[in-house]
Amino acid sequence: MFTVSCKPLSFLTLLAMLLTVSAPVLADGERWKREGWKTDFAKKSISFKEILSGGPPKDGIPSIDNPVFKPIADITDIADQEPVVSLSIAGVARAYPIRVLIWHEIVNDKIGEVPVTVTYCPLCNSAIAFDRRLDGQVLDFGTTGKLRNSDLVMYDRTTESWWQQFTGEAIVGDMLGKSLKMLPARLESYAQFKAREPKGDVLVPNDPNMRRYGQNPYVGYDRAARPFLYNGEMPKGINPMARVVAVRTKKATFAIALALLRQQETLTQSGITLSWQAGQTSALDARDIAKGRNVGTVAASVTGSNGTAEPVPYDVTFAFVFHAFHPEHKIRIK
Repeated sequence: MFTVSCKPLSFLTLLAMLLTVSAPVLADGERWKREGWKTDFAKKSISFKEILSGGPPKDGIPSIDNPVFKPIADITDIADQEPVVSLSIAGVARAYPIRVLIWHEIVNDKIGEVPVTVTYCPLCNSAIAFDRRLDGQVLDFGTTGKLRNSDLVMYDRTTESWWQQFTGEAIVGDMLGKSLKMLPARLESYAQFKAREPKGDVLVPNDPNMRRYGQNPYVGYDRAARPFLYNGEMPKGINPMARVVAVRTKKATFAIALALLRQQETLTQSGITLSWQAGQTSALDARDIAKGRNVGTVAASVTGSNGTAEPVPYDVTFAFVFHAFHPEHKIRIK
């Protein structure tokens, strides 16, 4: 979120740059209006003091609005262990590699008859897909260049309302209080996607030379002592940068430490079964995403009425993120 440079930089280098060049400042609706926003800033559910600049301006991190896909057989540059966000709708399966998403953060797509937005916030390691149909409209999303609780703040191009990526809720503007439906996407290794969906398609860059795809511009971030551009309360009993599996459905909201799930491999809570298997690298560790440490893949499912496992939406994020947005829920660590 805090760089659009093609050259990968270490996290500490990025920190130094921001402290000297674009240190976070408080902003208000009037200042943002002068930036050209058409947003109705009188409508808000949060304090503007919670909004910080991530560095880039509006659309400075460009969303992908006309995505290009290739069949698995034509892909030669993605390592088996690399992470991808995958979606399967009405028999159509697609993978959105983090090597691409880390540079764009939002992909506006349509799978069959379902318009979707696939998102990834690097500072939260939060990969969430949404149905972008709402109240009879199909919304397109872009990046505001703003952060709240270190999380990407998106905007829709119809009303320029601001949306929280982690929750899918509109927090400022005409869409205030509206929520997008989360879709049961997976964050898995490319090898696991290929094994499940051998006829699937894979997102490729519109312009392969636009960014250093496959490299991580946030080197070492998930080994940092504390999150970046976050001033909120830290969770107790767990490292704020530890990964947790967050589940939020109509019936249950909870988070389980990835370390616990990794140890037990399978856990069930509130009727939702979580499983872990090895084979996926961290996108936020090494300079080369394919060489990151192994953090493994999580799957989440419920038993359907016909007795088969049905996927449910989940997210593998950092502990501080879940705590920031759901402080009333304690993260399960044992």
